[in-house]
Amino acid sequence: MTGKQAKRMIGVGTAVAPLLAPYALAAAGAARGAWDARKAARLGIAADQLGAYAGPGGALHARLSRVAETLTELESSTTHATDGATAFVADTRPRLADLAVAVRAAEQMPTARRRTAYKAIGHELDRIEIDLLTHLGVATG
Repeated sequence: MTGKQAKRMIGVGTAVAPLLAPYALAAAGAARGAWDARKAARLGIAADQLGAYAGPGGALHARLSRVAETLTELESSTTHATDGATAFVADTRPRLADLAVAVRAAEQMPTARRRTAYKAIGHELDRIEIDLLTHLGVATG
């Protein structure tokens, strides 16, 4: 490539760049929107709630939130509101609060310890979710 060809390419680039910039920005915005929608779907939340569940513990906070919402639905349900379900809700709410505190505390830990803590919290949430599904009448196998 000669100097003359390089100057010509730079000239064409400076003339074309302002014309293509809005399309590039629109494409970048669309890509970011699709990425956010995919991440929100993976977490099981709406895309507008994604900012509330950001950070290393975001996925666990989202799970905790969804379990708390389901506990409220179980408590207010006329079909599944048994004495056992009411006791389960009363016992589980403080446990969810403790797990939320544990997630926030683990966010300050070094990476290896944080992963271990998150794994333990995830296993505890798995157990709570299985019990919740049992009270909702869903066979978990």
